[in-house]
Amino acid sequence: MNHNDTLRPEYPAELIKSGERGKFAKRYREEGTNLVYIEPDLLKFFPDSEAVNRALRKYFNEHHSSSSYTS
Repeated sequence: MNHNDTLRPEYPAELIKSGERGKFAKRYREEGTNLVYIEPDLLKFFPDSEAVNRALRKYFNEHHSSSSYTS
């Protein structure tokens, strides 16, 4: 464990002190998260969430002909 003060100067101490520990822990445990990690080799094709969502909607529409998805 590192006991050295490693707070960067650009982060004011007041900001750190105002945080609430575990604020979203219960919700995370109960509901999970919607974060998905993309493998490094796919990042050039899917650089952001918009690219991922566009590809997923296209895939869904092409492979689920009975129910089309539109946003």
